Amino acid sequence: MAGAAAAAAASRLAGQASAASPAPGASRLWYRQPAREWIEALPIGNGRLGAMIFGAADQERLQLNEDTLWTGGPYDPVNPQALDALPLVRRLVEQDRFAEAEALADAKLIGVPRTQMAYQSFGDLLLSFPGASGEVQDYVRELDLDSALARVAFTRDGAAQSREMFASPQGDVIAMRIAAQVPFDLDVVLASEQPGMRVEAGGDTLLLTGHNAGRAGIDGVLQLAGRVRVQSDGTIAPHGDRLSLRGATQVTLLLAMATSFRRFDDTGADPVALVDAAIRQASAIGYDDLRADAVAEHRRLFRRVSLDLGRTAAADRPTDARIEAEDLQDDPDLARLYFDYGRYLLIASSRPGTQPANLQGIWNAENEPPWESKYTVNINTEMNYWPAEVTGLPECVEPLVRMVRELAVTGEHTARTMYGVRGWVCHHNTDLWRATAPIDGAQWGMWPTGGAWLCTHLWDHYDYSRDTDFLAGVYPVMRGAALFFLDTLQTDPATGYLVTNPSISPENRHPEGAAICAGPAMDQQILRDLFRQTASAAQILGIDAPFAAEIMQTRGRLAPDRIGAQGQLQEWREDWDASAPEPDHRHVSHLYALFPSAQIDPAATPALAAAARRSLELRGDESTGWATAWRINLRARLREGDRAHDVLAFLLGPGRTYPNMFDAHPPFQIDGNFGGTRAIAEMLMQSHRDTILLLPALPAAWSEGSVRGLRARGGCRVDLAWRDGRITDAVLNADADGAWQVGRPGRLMDVTLAKGQSLHFAEADLPPEA
Repeated sequence: MAGAAAAAAASRLAGQASAASPAPGASRLWYRQPAREWIEALPIGNGRLGAMIFGAADQERLQLNEDTLWTGGPYDPVNPQALDALPLVRRLVEQDRFAEAEALADAKLIGVPRTQMAYQSFGDLLLSFPGASGEVQDYVRELDLDSALARVAFTRDGAAQSREMFASPQGDVIAMRIAAQVPFDLDVVLASEQPGMRVEAGGDTLLLTGHNAGRAGIDGVLQLAGRVRVQSDGTIAPHGDRLSLRGATQVTLLLAMATSFRRFDDTGADPVALVDAAIRQASAIGYDDLRADAVAEHRRLFRRVSLDLGRTAAADRPTDARIEAEDLQDDPDLARLYFDYGRYLLIASSRPGTQPANLQGIWNAENEPPWESKYTVNINTEMNYWPAEVTGLPECVEPLVRMVRELAVTGEHTARTMYGVRGWVCHHNTDLWRATAPIDGAQWGMWPTGGAWLCTHLWDHYDYSRDTDFLAGVYPVMRGAALFFLDTLQTDPATGYLVTNPSISPENRHPEGAAICAGPAMDQQILRDLFRQTASAAQILGIDAPFAAEIMQTRGRLAPDRIGAQGQLQEWREDWDASAPEPDHRHVSHLYALFPSAQIDPAATPALAAAARRSLELRGDESTGWATAWRINLRARLREGDRAHDVLAFLLGPGRTYPNMFDAHPPFQIDGNFGGTRAIAEMLMQSHRDTILLLPALPAAWSEGSVRGLRARGGCRVDLAWRDGRITDAVLNADADGAWQVGRPGRLMDVTLAKGQSLHFAEADLPPEA
């Protein structure tokens, strides 16, 4: 394209991303200035590739990630002294010699190395515009959540300029188009701080190659490559490590990244061949078709659910101003935007065939990130997937399912060599290499129930779809997790109940000078779910009846939940809560039975629900970002809509939510976004086994609204509209044959639907309150 035709096309593109404010009601994050720091930049991703967009007028920066770029390589972290030391640790715990038990566990049971590998930043795509001058006006930077397109638009000396960026799932590239109404110059640089990096510029491409770093004595074995191709109506020439464009009015960039990772035990891929193939494919498709395909694929998932909580003039402000205002009562649409953003982030960071969303999804700018940006499975990884099934994104769970299958392989080795038992185990963290031994010291890592909790997500994936083929495929994994505990549970000498030993209540210390203990409440609660779900799976599949009977018999011997002297649900077997060193600890592990489980319910177990409420009062609602999100879900389960809304307002304020709407632990952890998204859904609809509760925790602030497309257990989709807090229209759409009890709490009706059938009703159709 050349001459007048090129200028006309560039003018049309610049006009598409106008420098006006986004349309009212649009699901967009938008700003009137570039990002000054990473927590203001805007994320795009295709599940595997991610970029953070800064949007400066004179130098654009895309900070880049590829989801398999971690430090190290395959390794076995099991401590060779663990098996011999384990019996003594258990005896010390039984004798209440907790500090001695913890010291011995720290020396003999913690993995080698004591840490795991770290997720890495791939580098940066840097675009500079030499010679650009003149005042920038009408600047807008935005991320359209409905299309997954990011844009920057402004005028300079009256001429419009624009950039549009997206991550293509089909083409497996990050694509960008830059356009202006007057010619501009551009320099393109691809840079990285990974070891051995080398950049080759030739023709219209840059090729970056290198390898990953080692960590904690584990050598780096991954090769990596990135290639960017530039197409333009201007002239393109390589200059050293960059490409220089002159006299352009339109530029298209295609960026591919890859490593040699194939699986946790296979690093033999050819990353240069992978990026070359991706660039060839994307170039053949062309920018316009890549864009159309990417938008359609994103909307296929994103548009399954829509939410309306009402809108005021406050929603017309830029996103950072809305967060800074800290007034969810005046701006109910901010909760809707947060809900949409959480679903957008899950689609962008977890797609079939990719790695699961880690502690930061896929977006990380540091090579020594907080907590290595890994998979913390004592809450954070599970929280990442809390919204997936309920908000219509079951495909996004596939990476998590695959990781659990892989952990069953590495975890079997850990179970055998560390514990001398059958089955498999994963402690409180894992990484790209699927390490399963305890790490970080006994205070943090001596928790054996991470794999068991992950298995509840396998059951959930079945329970929301009723896909028995899927259940048959994951049953061996669930069985292996249950088998580990059949072999390792210990008899409490004081009560005769079965308990985990050694264990901890995640990340919390009790007043006996240690964290290590036996039978913390969370372990017992998780195992009740694991055993019931595994036995139910065997029954549904018509297999393994003796094993199912054995684990249900064992389930009946697990230590029960206890209510303490303060009226609280006890975190430990002993009534230690009142004198624990951190009474406001961020983890509320002992409330797992209330949420995400449903063992505690205000109607079915009122005494335990009251104790859980008392625990929340004692622990406090305001905490770190992700911990606050958990508390909102707990308040919703207690049917405290206004209290849940108050805590949500705290979560969405400055200091807990960054200007780009990332959750602030602080620092950034994405689990708070995902937990907050689930909490909003939980306030509007809850499903426990075959019961569907509508508007169970509706706050007064949301007196009128609607939601479409939520999913309930049993294979059912739910649409709702309400006014003055009452259901005006509800629709159940059955995706599988099923029978449910449906309605408002205390006003349930029996419904039976065949696959494909629907039922419409309103609040007036429900029976009177029981």
